[in-house]
Amino acid sequence: MGAGPLPSPGRGLFEAERALVVGFGASGRAAARVLREEGAAVVVSEARTMAQVSADPEAAESIAALGAEFHWGGHRSDHLDGATLVVLSPGVPESAPVIRWAQRLGLPLWSELEVGARLCGVPIVAVTGTNGKTTTVEILAAIMRAAGLSARACGNVGYPFSLAVREPVDALAVEASSFQLRFHERLHPRVSVLLNLAPDHLDWHGSFAAYAGAKSRIYMNQTGDDVHVGNRDDREAAAVSERAPCLTRWFGSGRSRPEDVAVVDGKVFAPGLGALAVPVPVRTLAIDAAAATAAALAFGLPAEAIRAALLALRPLPHRGAVVGAVGSVRFVDDSKATNPHAALAALQGMQDAVLIAGGLAKGVDLAPLAAAAPSLAGVVAIGEAAPSVAAIFEGLVPVRRAASIDEAVREAFGLAPVNGTVILAPACASQDMFRDYRDRGERFAAAVRALAAADGAGPADPVGERSRSHRG
Repeated sequence: MGAGPLPSPGRGLFEAERALVVGFGASGRAAARVLREEGAAVVVSEARTMAQVSADPEAAESIAALGAEFHWGGHRSDHLDGATLVVLSPGVPESAPVIRWAQRLGLPLWSELEVGARLCGVPIVAVTGTNGKTTTVEILAAIMRAAGLSARACGNVGYPFSLAVREPVDALAVEASSFQLRFHERLHPRVSVLLNLAPDHLDWHGSFAAYAGAKSRIYMNQTGDDVHVGNRDDREAAAVSERAPCLTRWFGSGRSRPEDVAVVDGKVFAPGLGALAVPVPVRTLAIDAAAATAAALAFGLPAEAIRAALLALRPLPHRGAVVGAVGSVRFVDDSKATNPHAALAALQGMQDAVLIAGGLAKGVDLAPLAAAAPSLAGVVAIGEAAPSVAAIFEGLVPVRRAASIDEAVREAFGLAPVNGTVILAPACASQDMFRDYRDRGERFAAAVRALAAADGAGPADPVGERSRSHRG
């Protein structure tokens, strides 16, 4: 998302506004750019120093191009002087003082999603949930394009919604996080989707009830002519979906009512589609495909487009892809599994697996991970949550600790049986050791490649000696 030169502010939707944008990450940069191009005066408040932000070339380009007033090194109450609205970045928790100051002044609190919602002139499908959002919106965007629409995936998937709505598109598939939904007012999807619901981001929301409440806001503005898509398999999510103020459709695993979409033996069953074999042996991908299918049907997309997109499915990076093998042991990168719910889903159906887990727990109880113990040959605990991960599995399976991802890969390989699997499914966020989950997954893959190279180095290499036990 290069910034490029900005035109001088002119007449636009926000010309009467003086907007304080709190946080200058990708979301904040997009909001600031769009607000300014739509005529607003923009002030940016960022907790990091200018030098820290400028280390990112894209951010540095935005600073130079934006022409806004910047405040670096923390948020102060006087940054709100003269403001008529506040746009909050996802990294700013609801408990932050700047939010309390804005509330006392009676200022509107928006997320970047709200900026886009006020400009949006095309129909959208909005997707939320604890896990599977990005995959589902990417599938939806692929179905839309297969149907001949100019469409793209946007939102929390990586390309900001507020930028996408200003492009010449026919429809949008929007990933909406709980942070974004908490501070929206006008988002009105033609179709909304709640994939699942499990404790996550409790350090930000404060409680599971607040987190679930934020997710439920996805259908807040829907009416009887709109459609909400819910998950029959997920008790918590289904309870939220049943309260939607519009028509509701359902997806899930197992046989269902004829009008529902179901996954049975890795195949998606849907009205008018028959059975579609999903060509990737990743169970969660099939479930996401079912959710996307239900949403696409509700959106009015033809069966042929759904069929074409589903038959071309491949897992997105860091969501269950096999990144290498050493001897008979394969290595799976599911770095995007950043909570216990996602990690357990990644492990479903596996046997003789060695789990690499740990990182920033985000206030979430990791104890549910113990349910995976019967399918595990061992666990390697990493990061800030390593003591908690180790305590959960102690006495159930062999446990090791590792100070780096390279050490974790070596330790996990040592625990893996013949024909086993080592899976990175951390159940935690990554920022204690890595830039983000992508960086974690990429460094995991690099460590696997290094181990494979060492495995072929000859009998003098201790890793090579050990690996031969995995050759069967």
